[in-house]
Amino acid sequence: MDEVLAEVGPRLRRIRKERGATLAGLSAATGISVSTLSRLESGLRKPSLELLLPIARAHEVALDELVGTPAVRDPRVRAEPIRRHGRTYWPLTRQPGGLQAFKVLIPQEQEEPEPRTHEGYEWLYVMSGRLRMILGDHDLVLNAGEAAEFDTRVPHWFGSAGEGPVEFLSLFGPQGERMHVRARPKRA
Repeated sequence: MDEVLAEVGPRLRRIRKERGATLAGLSAATGISVSTLSRLESGLRKPSLELLLPIARAHEVALDELVGTPAVRDPRVRAEPIRRHGRTYWPLTRQPGGLQAFKVLIPQEQEEPEPRTHEGYEWLYVMSGRLRMILGDHDLVLNAGEAAEFDTRVPHWFGSAGEGPVEFLSLFGPQGERMHVRARPKRA
């Protein structure tokens, strides 16, 4: 963060000079004193939104152009797998809260279904194998390439259909967040 802030002053000076503006002219356009503008450009004053927004308006540039953008971090998600009840979950998102993505592997072994409920909404996509899904009164088998979505307040349970392990992607959002992908059921 300090590196990004240290670059703001020189960037402000460069943009002002490129536009042929003086500190006095910029002061008149923004209502910010000449001394404050000078201290911002020299790095003696930390930039704030209250100062940068009027400057961006006066120069007719996006705020990002004044602040710059921090270097892009490595985009790869390297989360450790989580193992629970014989299942393996790989978190595919970094931020806590909000929409969460997981890759899930359920082994072939058979277990007695125990449907559960909780707040939220889930979308899933079967990558390989066959997924047995109990959702309310429905007992379904989803094949590779099929997707489902549901309100997690409906009792639900997932397992292998018994012919090998099943691997699927799961997107889960807290209550109120809905996915925008809709899977249509096959017509009979």
